[in-house]
Amino acid sequence: MMPAEGQILRGIHHLPIRTYYEDTDAGGIVYHANYLRFAERARSEFMRLLGWPHDRLFRETGLVWAVRRVEADYRRPARLDDVLMIETWPVELGGASMAVRQIIRRGTEELARMTFQLALLTAAGKPARLPATLKTIFLSLLEVQESADDPCPSIP
Repeated sequence: MMPAEGQILRGIHHLPIRTYYEDTDAGGIVYHANYLRFAERARSEFMRLLGWPHDRLFRETGLVWAVRRVEADYRRPARLDDVLMIETWPVELGGASMAVRQIIRRGTEELARMTFQLALLTAAGKPARLPATLKTIFLSLLEVQESADDPCPSIP
């Protein structure tokens, strides 16, 4: 059984999520904006698993992550009571930003693919450089992905 915070395999975080009635429209299909909520939960659990939950990041560095841009491609609908797997991994690092790819699957079927451009901000809303500790962690994940045979594995 997978832990509540998910797990990291070959540099990619995997988080299972079940869809509930509150996630769906009248037809039992997951409302499109809820995919963004699922992705946010997965990124939060990813950071927690890396040892840098949002509260620690703010407490120790005064920084917060903010979504600067998102690109979403909805391919198939999720439905009431589906068990989904959200895969999350960094794809690019900048000085004060990071691009993160997220795929939502039902089994091996890809339902949605999203790319988020995240920016690190101070409490005053100014861009801030990625702390060296985090940069090292993310670079090691990128290296693992580059050496993997399949950079985007599916975990049923």
